[in-house]
Amino acid sequence: MLWRGLTNTDKPTLAQMIPTRRCNIACAYCNEYDHVSNPVPIEELKRRVDKLADLGVSIITMSGGEPLLHPELDDLLAHVRRRGAIASLITNGYFMVPDRIKRLNDAGLEYAQISIDNIKPDDISKKSLKVLDKKLEWMAEHADFEVNINSVVGGGIENAEDAYVIATRAVELGFTSTVGIIHDGAGQLKPLSGAERDVWDRIRRLGKRSYARLDFFQTNIAAGKPNDWRCRAGARYLYICEDGLVHYCSQQRGFPGTALSDYTVEDVRRAYSLEKECAPHCTVSCVHKVSAFDFFRGPQVPSSSGGPKRPLVQLHSGD
Repeated sequence: MLWRGLTNTDKPTLAQMIPTRRCNIACAYCNEYDHVSNPVPIEELKRRVDKLADLGVSIITMSGGEPLLHPELDDLLAHVRRRGAIASLITNGYFMVPDRIKRLNDAGLEYAQISIDNIKPDDISKKSLKVLDKKLEWMAEHADFEVNINSVVGGGIENAEDAYVIATRAVELGFTSTVGIIHDGAGQLKPLSGAERDVWDRIRRLGKRSYARLDFFQTNIAAGKPNDWRCRAGARYLYICEDGLVHYCSQQRGFPGTALSDYTVEDVRRAYSLEKECAPHCTVSCVHKVSAFDFFRGPQVPSSSGGPKRPLVQLHSGD
């Protein structure tokens, strides 16, 4: 993946696919779920994986909604592996019981991320350590795949110290740990308070380094400052919604809104060279990480056709 990223700017690094928009819980800050959508048919999802593999994507991540609600997710992950890509998963963790974990092992899952927002569930988030701790123990015992636990500070999180408890528990179980910064309900970038910054600093000193912890961009976010970088969404990173359309990211749905089946290397090149107006205040961690290959090359030009604007709502930077 690293070699391909450094030597060929025409190859996307990471694609995030939505096999179902349905979710089993409702977190107040999330704008990426519903309770009614049907799963995308497996044959259509496999065609999308084939297209991404043909474009040269290195990592294919299943997200949602809650991807584990898709009844044929294991078959889909196995297909990702057959096509030579790294198989990854973003999940709320509710379904991580021993049998399900073993099925994910058999499918060839290589990486899973779970965001845990608080110790006890509240009106903002149901992703709590109280609900998920037993699932974490089962993953520590049974999972052959790497697990990263992402905690959050800022925004509507009532007790910042919860994030440190969650992070230390993750490290205790042998997982990697990251911390994200969640914005307020209007998507506004606000510096962390003194207590929040202290928790954020302590978590970043925990545990081992990994790809998941390439979070250098968060230093400015924590201070309420913009980042000066070249966003390569639409090129290095592709977000594929349940309708099979390519978007720059989950917070810029509609740009460009091109069918994946029609997406070409020319589209990759166009997005690579396009300056994104929303980039300075972006908190989408995966886009920052995969764009790091190209911070110091490939100057960008402003969009002449409107292009992506600063989103109304941004999710926390662990997503």
